[in-house]
Amino acid sequence: MKIAVTGTAGQVVTSLIERGAAAGHEVVAIGRPDLDLADPASVVRVLTKAAPDVIVSAAAYTAVDKAEGESDLAHAVNGAGAGAVAQAAKALGVPLIHISTDYVFDGTLDRPYAESDPTGPTGVYGASKLAGERAVLEGHDDSVALRVAWVYSPFGGNFVKTMLRLAGDRDEVSVVADQHGNPTSALAIADGIFQVATNLVADSSPELRGVFHMTAQGEGSWADFAEAIFAASAARGGPSATVRRIGTADYPTPATRPANSRLDCGRIARLHGVALPDWHTSLDEVMDRLQPVTH
Repeated sequence: MKIAVTGTAGQVVTSLIERGAAAGHEVVAIGRPDLDLADPASVVRVLTKAAPDVIVSAAAYTAVDKAEGESDLAHAVNGAGAGAVAQAAKALGVPLIHISTDYVFDGTLDRPYAESDPTGPTGVYGASKLAGERAVLEGHDDSVALRVAWVYSPFGGNFVKTMLRLAGDRDEVSVVADQHGNPTSALAIADGIFQVATNLVADSSPELRGVFHMTAQGEGSWADFAEAIFAASAARGGPSATVRRIGTADYPTPATRPANSRLDCGRIARLHGVALPDWHTSLDEVMDRLQPVTH
């Protein structure tokens, strides 16, 4: 299967490229300057030329805090840009898998969010991603919007790498303990995307389309995640630190983060047969890549 993915350097894109060959797929990553989500005409032109069997919409404006001051750009890329990708997929007559986020929710629910729960983004980034979901699903009925969360990998910048860097030069790291979610490896996300893509090509059933949540099994706070990272690092002879648990109020940011980012992934397991591994298992896989055992 030939899969065209928007973007060239993101964690999910890089994971798709790496896992593609082993999964028997040709993954073609297309990004700037050839494809610019802020220029819808370029999106349709370039993706149409690529002539893929499936399109994965992974490129996005992801600077959560910066988006608070760049609302127009965030919406142009994440909203209108995603809509342009849907236009291209519709013109080609191929399925589209769009990557979305837990930030479409306000985080006030006392249980994991289901796809049917009301959305209510608290910031520009979440609002722009929700606009993208709607543009995709309204623009092309052969589409899936996959909501993922707390993404990390061996690639690019992410929470795991930040924690390892901080542990390299301090004994204690302050980490928020009152935000909870599902840490999810981009490598596992890539595997899930391939399964969904295969299903969409093989089966035109409407129930396989629409919004799905796809995160790792298991949950924890950012502080829990940091402690697991430091334990895994120490076990491999790498840097470690003590976690000082703090509240969100102790670490103010321009954009409000959801206190509850946990996503219920029962629907994608039931309909697509996708169940990502427990996050502790995936963390070990990523840590093996970042820090080969030295003792």
